[in-house]
Amino acid sequence: MKFYTKKRRAPVLIILPLIDILAILLIFFIVTSTFKKRQPQMQINLPDSKTAAEASDMEKEPVLLRVRGAEEISLDDRPVPIASLAQALRETLTDQPGRPLALQADREAPFGIVVQVLDALKEAGIKNIPAFTQPQNSKP
Repeated sequence: MKFYTKKRRAPVLIILPLIDILAILLIFFIVTSTFKKRQPQMQINLPDSKTAAEASDMEKEPVLLRVRGAEEISLDDRPVPIASLAQALRETLTDQPGRPLALQADREAPFGIVVQVLDALKEAGIKNIPAFTQPQNSKP
């Protein structure tokens, strides 16, 4: 007696849709990775100004002196105590002589701390420092 046996076919894996999905994922990751910007360690609410200038006007990226509160002062994302700020400013500007210096003070920063920072700038021999502001009609 002869039984009918079904021949097994080898499984076939269709690769073309997988390649399409891989290409779409690759394009997605490439496009989304280009939008990533360097974020500062401290988030600062800049004060409004009618005559605010764009940060892109400067030729070189400035050394940023950020003031957020009484204990939150940083020089290029490096925390610095107010007592040694003048010395740190001298060292930074000596190490990088061509880079300008710019001040970013938070809107809620105590005025006394900002005055102490300005005194440290004078002690370090720095004059005419630009301060970052934001245009009056834009909000963070």
